[in-house]
Amino acid sequence: MQSSLAIGDFSRATHLNIKTLRHYHRIGLLVPAQVDPDTGHRRYGTDQIPAAQVIRRFRSLDMPLEEIHAVIATPDLAARNELIAGHLRRLETTLARTQEAAASLRDLLEPPADAAPLAIAHRRIPATPAAAVSEVIDVKDVSAWYQGALGELHALLAAHKVRPAGPDGAIYANDLFSYERGQATIFVPCNEPVRATGRVSELVIPEAELAVAVHTGGHTDVDLAYGSLATYVADHALAVEGPIREYYVIGPSQTRDEDQWRTEIGWPIFHTGQTSSRAEPVRTG
Repeated sequence: MQSSLAIGDFSRATHLNIKTLRHYHRIGLLVPAQVDPDTGHRRYGTDQIPAAQVIRRFRSLDMPLEEIHAVIATPDLAARNELIAGHLRRLETTLARTQEAAASLRDLLEPPADAAPLAIAHRRIPATPAAAVSEVIDVKDVSAWYQGALGELHALLAAHKVRPAGPDGAIYANDLFSYERGQATIFVPCNEPVRATGRVSELVIPEAELAVAVHTGGHTDVDLAYGSLATYVADHALAVEGPIREYYVIGPSQTRDEDQWRTEIGWPIFHTGQTSSRAEPVRTG
């Protein structure tokens, strides 16, 4: 007969506290071998110790309980391994984001002594015909929406054999920043007509006068360039109403290596008569 342990002893054996064991019982993740119908006292078989140890390690890796349940309940080894591998991939992505955020925070708290000031130029952008996807979105969905819209645009242009006439761009309404919901437009300049298909339509990107800064690398710390632009525009009393623009001079369409990305960020300003070649260094931090 299989040996069994009272819940307290099983807790000590597995380092899972009693409250947690009761919860796992309620949700069917780790069901006791025996439950006294009169007292409700739980007893666990010693053969359940390995399962409890596996659950504890998965939880230490922040695997959701429903995923742990799926892993334990899946008899197919390949399917089980894929569930585990999928969670590990998500952990690696989260770790990379955490490392990027930590490095950015460290630079904010202790700016490198040799950090070059951010150069800001004035640029007049002419009206530009483009293929575009434009929708009202929530700010939490920006990244996924941006990738999907950009992929759809380039797939359609490739199918119609239309060559882009400039770098990919985006226009973000102020409400998207202020209220976390607003209009977002992803566009690809093109000199040839594009037949509206799916979410893609023809659009003329209006002329604009912009203060432009270049952000190099991934978009995790793109807010630093935004902050520099805002400081510059405020210091020079240049602000006008209008949405922010981004131009992805080198972006996901060219390379997956985020270190190679080069994003031009444009803040709307009133016309100053300055040419696009003028750039003023701005030091922040």
